[in-house]
Amino acid sequence: MLTKEEIDFVQSDWAKVVPIAETAATLFYDRLFELDPKLRSLFKSDLSEQKIKLMKMIGYAVNSLDNLSEIVPAVQALGKRHATYGVVSEHYETVGVALLSTLKKGLGPAFDEAHEAAWGKVYGILADTMRNAAEPARAVATS
Repeated sequence: MLTKEEIDFVQSDWAKVVPIAETAATLFYDRLFELDPKLRSLFKSDLSEQKIKLMKMIGYAVNSLDNLSEIVPAVQALGKRHATYGVVSEHYETVGVALLSTLKKGLGPAFDEAHEAAWGKVYGILADTMRNAAEPARAVATS
């Protein structure tokens, strides 16, 4: 699934993000709402707690890349919860664009094509896991 090099890229990039986590989270949500202003309505007005949750979840996933199967249940549960909040499949694409944009802006030239591809692959795996888990939850929520 993921190569050792891809895992190293993502983990080393994340180590650089951690000291600027609050700024990175702000950049992320600013970009997300710029890409799709309608997504703002899915969140409480104060994003402070949400920003912390985002950074913790990304950190948890990044630190578990050597053993992805370990985090699958948590990622699936997250996908199911997001479905109940009104998140739909298309939103995952927007989140991916916002994430990569945030990393590019926060990490600068160090975030080259190889790093972007590694992050895209990791995000794709996590987003697909969440989406697949969300489908049954979304069906129940809409029936």
